[in-house]
Amino acid sequence: MDPSGSMYLVDSHALIYQMFHAIPSMNAPDGRPTNALFGVTRDLLWLHDEVKPDYLLCAFDLPGPTFRDAIYPEYKQHRPPAPDDLIPQVGFVKEVLEAMNLPVLSLPSFEADDVMATVSKAGEQRGLEVRICSSDKDCRQLLSDHIKIYNLRKREIVDTAALQKIWGVRPDQVIDFQSLVGDSVDNVPGVVGVGEKTAAKLLLEYGTLDNLVAHADEIKQAKLKENLKKAIETGDLERSRKLVRLDVNIPLAIDWEAWRRRDYDAQRLLDLFQSFGFRGFSNQMREKLKGAGAAKNDAMLVTAGIKKSVPKVRSKPAADNLFSAIDDEESKSDADAVVPQDEWNATYTLIDEPTSWDDFLSKLRKQKRFAFDLETTGLDPLQSEIVGLAFSWKAREGYYLPVKAPPGDKHLALDIVLSALRLIFADPGIAKVNQNIKYDILALRANGVEVRGIAGDSMIAHYLLHAGARAHNLDDLTLNYFQHRNISITELIGKGKNQKTMDQVPTAKVRDYAAEDADAAWRLCEVLEPDLSNENLRKLYDEVEIPLIEVLAEMEFNGIRLDVPFLKTLSVEMEGQLIRIEKEIHDASGRKFNIASPKQLRELLFDELGLPVQRRTDTTNEASTDQESLEKLARLDPEKYPQAKVAVEIVEHRQVSKLKGTYVDALPALVNPNTLRIHTSFNQTVAETGRLSSSEPNLQNIPIRTAQGQQIRRAFLPREGWKLLSADYSQVELRLLAHFCKDETLRATFADDLDIHAAVAAEIYKVPLKEVTSEQRRRAKTVNFGVIYGMSAFGLAEQLNIPRHEAGEFIDMYFARYPNVQQYQDNLLAACKKTGYVGTILGRRRKFDVDSIRERTNYHGRNQAERQAINMEIQGSAADLMKVALLNVHRRLCVEKRQAKMLLTVHDELVFEVPLEEVNDVARLVREEMVNAMQLDVPLKVDVSVGENWLETEEIV
Repeated sequence: MDPSGSMYLVDSHALIYQMFHAIPSMNAPDGRPTNALFGVTRDLLWLHDEVKPDYLLCAFDLPGPTFRDAIYPEYKQHRPPAPDDLIPQVGFVKEVLEAMNLPVLSLPSFEADDVMATVSKAGEQRGLEVRICSSDKDCRQLLSDHIKIYNLRKREIVDTAALQKIWGVRPDQVIDFQSLVGDSVDNVPGVVGVGEKTAAKLLLEYGTLDNLVAHADEIKQAKLKENLKKAIETGDLERSRKLVRLDVNIPLAIDWEAWRRRDYDAQRLLDLFQSFGFRGFSNQMREKLKGAGAAKNDAMLVTAGIKKSVPKVRSKPAADNLFSAIDDEESKSDADAVVPQDEWNATYTLIDEPTSWDDFLSKLRKQKRFAFDLETTGLDPLQSEIVGLAFSWKAREGYYLPVKAPPGDKHLALDIVLSALRLIFADPGIAKVNQNIKYDILALRANGVEVRGIAGDSMIAHYLLHAGARAHNLDDLTLNYFQHRNISITELIGKGKNQKTMDQVPTAKVRDYAAEDADAAWRLCEVLEPDLSNENLRKLYDEVEIPLIEVLAEMEFNGIRLDVPFLKTLSVEMEGQLIRIEKEIHDASGRKFNIASPKQLRELLFDELGLPVQRRTDTTNEASTDQESLEKLARLDPEKYPQAKVAVEIVEHRQVSKLKGTYVDALPALVNPNTLRIHTSFNQTVAETGRLSSSEPNLQNIPIRTAQGQQIRRAFLPREGWKLLSADYSQVELRLLAHFCKDETLRATFADDLDIHAAVAAEIYKVPLKEVTSEQRRRAKTVNFGVIYGMSAFGLAEQLNIPRHEAGEFIDMYFARYPNVQQYQDNLLAACKKTGYVGTILGRRRKFDVDSIRERTNYHGRNQAERQAINMEIQGSAADLMKVALLNVHRRLCVEKRQAKMLLTVHDELVFEVPLEEVNDVARLVREEMVNAMQLDVPLKVDVSVGENWLETEEIV
């Protein structure tokens, strides 16, 4: 037997961590976290099906101590615990590996790195080309002519030449190199003050660590000599060498025949992928099973002497980058994967001449409910032109009315079509449905057509049923519910330089695309809406979410005026500030460097200034320079780390730079040239709690804690001669907490309209309310809001910059004083464990994996799922409250025929523009409707203020 071939070794735990942090949060239909599982599965399927190595093995760490812990008990002591949402995904990954028939290798007392070291050396001796899929730098000591490291993220090989370029050392010097540098993440001591550059220089000069130790007295730099000799004398240097050296001879049974790559169990994988909500991967397995069945049938036909013609199918395009955007990648998987032939069998009619138009109009006028879908020249409903309208009121049937088409294709006149349809669209007695119907409402509104009678939206229906699902788009839903692959937009208009606008596509093709969308939306509403009734969600759908579409569309259409000259002036000021800060940073550093370069920043902070590494990146294991790490460096004791002043200035530089780029410079570009206003989009199906979000721009994230962040709000204005009115719920989440937990002290505090944070501080510290200090109030405020999110002592310590034990004592005092809060949370988790979901005051639901909700827990050790469950009832109920308030305020403004316009909703705040003569009346109206939106056991309070812009407002009592 020829032993030559290839072997890929996967560092499984490292890959799981990498995917967990690289991919946004994802959940299975039952609430289980799946983002890491998704990424790992994608990589393994790619390795199995595309790379096709002879051996594909997965190494895992086992729980419990290893031989390194015996050498150094503090080994890896500083590593934070694994994120709660990651822990269950390790088990899910192993289920997938078992179904893929991939060997899982591990050994007690040894790490996965030792397993890979032993197996890679054995593979090399067998004549295999070995590729180690790991980001762990320890593996670099294994590099040879036949052993290389493969970076799955970048699809790059790290070999001996790359090692020389990266570290400036040979593979046989890696152990010595790492012994000198140490590793703060694994708590490997190393030599104080020795970074990668210094270590490389020392090994270049002395060759080996042993030779360096023998000549330690010859080191010229006094501090370096001192630190090196100290590491030698204390044993830290030799200890570090033992810790970083991988064992290439662990007692692991080698079984080459059993380890050979085999085909996977497609049916079992299909079952797993369906349970996890992986539609694209499910389609791959369906096609695999279909191919296996076809191959079997072909064999039978050939045996019978029958020739079979093979139809041409469009294959899934290869991704240019394994780590392309997740939404895009999965949409490709779902939209472009070849799926089994379905029973769609639809008939779509083109209405493009007077005779067919009259017949269609006659039919439409008889309908009491229909789905409609617009095709436009772009993605902005207020600026794009209408290309055509599609309708469906019966499954498998659809109609397309082109009003704009390429030369040579017939089409109807837009004004004639809209004139005839205007009364139908405006009739509230005729029910209209679609997928993301708000877009179509806005596009019609921009053309002078009002839409009333909005009755359904398949996107919102699916969201209410499966808030944790990763996608609610039409293509995914059609594939999931009907096993039908819709025509993709890319098929229709292309992409890149050859991309067309919809009016350049032949009407016959647009007909099939547009009518299919209307047909799909019609069918989905017919399927999903009964499910809403079965789940007791129909009232929330009919009375809150669907009516809210019209309100949000109105707000988006209104838009808000922007003070562009002010922002341009602010941009110039910020540019000057950035230049000044950059000079201060360079002066303090002693040299110039690119502040935006993580590599140069890393070299300065950790190699040159010797600041302690706060954490390492999950992808490259290098010292992180992300915002969180820099802020931790900025909080270091200035007496012990005076050089940390540079980190303080870098944090300031980043904050100003982000404000300038994200808002000050970006907002003017979003102004609609026709209205001279910004028209943000409000999203109902993003946040699992039911909270509204906004995009283009995202107004939820405008920072207001800093003076410069607040200045951005100053740029938002009412129309000329009017006032901007803001109405904000006061501490609504804490009021909901008091309502749910039934704590009499909390309720009394709100009933008496006291400062809740000062009142809680007074209770905890047992001091009179008037004697509460600002620091005591600050801590109480942080805990008050932290309790809603299930904050731990670690989280509180981070926020307040206090020792963890002190934070823990403060939380203990809080729950001792408010025991009803803890009891309420315990009861909520017990109910969630039983039902699998947490509901809100209006019945909204968020599903959770019951295995993540433990039988017994306490506020010190709750995992992420438990914290999310605790937060859901309050956050979700706050979302319910705000949506009811939006509806009631909108209706009241319409009933009283006010000129005032509702413009924005941000968190618990509503923003209006109001003519001067209506200010007092509208303020009263808004406060009344918001305060009375729900009847709670504590009073709701609304702060109303009026001013010339969103920042400079004065409260109206």
